[in-house]
Amino acid sequence: MSTTPRQDHQEETSLLRVLGNWDALALGFGAMIGFGWVVLTGGWITSAGTLGAVLAMLTGGVIMGVVGLTYAELTAAMPKAGGEHNFLLRGMGPRWSFIGSWAITGGYVTIVAFEAVALPRTAEYLFPDLSQIPLWTVGEDQVHLTWALVGAVAAVVITGINIRGVKAASAAQTFVVVFLLLIGLLLVLGSFTGGSAANMEPFFTGGLSGYFAVLVVVPFLFVGFDVIPQSAEEVNIPARQIGRLVVVAVVLATIWYVMTILTTSSSMPAGGFTEDGIATADAMGALFGSDIMAKVLIAGGIAGILTSWNSLLLGASRLMYSMARSGMLPRWFGVLHPRFRTPVNALLFIGALSFIAPFFGTQMLGWLVDSGAPSIVLAYILVALVFVILRRREPGMERPLRIGGAGNGGTVIGWAAVVLCVALLSLYLPFMPAALTPPPWILFGLWWVLGLFFLFRIPTGIAPGADAEEQLLATLARKRG
Repeated sequence: MSTTPRQDHQEETSLLRVLGNWDALALGFGAMIGFGWVVLTGGWITSAGTLGAVLAMLTGGVIMGVVGLTYAELTAAMPKAGGEHNFLLRGMGPRWSFIGSWAITGGYVTIVAFEAVALPRTAEYLFPDLSQIPLWTVGEDQVHLTWALVGAVAAVVITGINIRGVKAASAAQTFVVVFLLLIGLLLVLGSFTGGSAANMEPFFTGGLSGYFAVLVVVPFLFVGFDVIPQSAEEVNIPARQIGRLVVVAVVLATIWYVMTILTTSSSMPAGGFTEDGIATADAMGALFGSDIMAKVLIAGGIAGILTSWNSLLLGASRLMYSMARSGMLPRWFGVLHPRFRTPVNALLFIGALSFIAPFFGTQMLGWLVDSGAPSIVLAYILVALVFVILRRREPGMERPLRIGGAGNGGTVIGWAAVVLCVALLSLYLPFMPAALTPPPWILFGLWWVLGLFFLFRIPTGIAPGADAEEQLLATLARKRG
């Protein structure tokens, strides 16, 4: 059967549908299981106690699960690259769509850069003499050339894999996720054979402040389930199933973090965890009585870095591609590679930021995490709001996966997601448990100053709806003409 010139053009300028169920799930789950479970678990146990930390993590899992339900319905209804970008464009119009898209892109970019810094820091535990040729000092940290090059070279490799195609990136992701799961099974086995319930005491400590100290890291730990909506145009499975995978990924990540807390706490008394050590690696070594097993756990931490890095680079590039396709960002970001049909320029832009990040040293780790978290939660609030808006404005919209049934159950879930995320966002404000220090606010501000430049270039007066993107493109074309 012959094709028309228009069909040929669409095929040349569209993404490839090459991902299956496992590919999409590996992207979402792998994005959430980064490096935090390796280095933060000891602090969670010390702050809140074993069961206190588990309770906080379960609370976080419930919050992200409720948000994930709204994503599930919207993703199934609008399976297009860009996720939040499309939801908000239809329900709230171009400017709100840009704000939500820019927010989640900022969160993704900060974590991609974080992983580029986390990789050499982790590698240093395996290779203690890694830091050679001092360059400069950032904060109180001396930056070394050989140390920074580990992250920079990895940035080049991972960006190159993503440029070569989503299938290549997904194959790499699947391999690393399987390795990560094997590490998890080893931790569980070690806990049963070498752990002790007595080591888990005290079960609760620190009161509410200890509980909140764990809860505030939830946005950083769970960001990534929304990578599945970003890749929806590249997934070759029914739309209903894409939505379900969003929720499955959140459930699996919650189980992973709870498992990490329980197995780590069973390995030794809480007082045995050093503040600046890698508690989960120490736990693995103690459970098996072997320093080699501790290094195997470090390899698992590196696997987590790579899965998160790979997934969030993919998600951020698809968001920038979608915004460029709608005219919200320069057309340069919407260019697809002529052979691999991946958003090559968006990938190069984000890859360049991750290449630079290691040259700011380990001080950058905390700044990146803290500066990205508020933007992530802001995006979740907007998605929950647009879920409610579309339920009321377009009750007849085709929804292959309807959350909470056809009645008011879905609306209740949407409002619950809004309230829970607003409460989570409030924890970052001054005088709250996770109040940000000045450097993260500076990074946060710089990202949004750049965003405002693009925001005010978007025309006003365009009504939300299924044709909002077409209206926007037509308006921009008239302005250029």
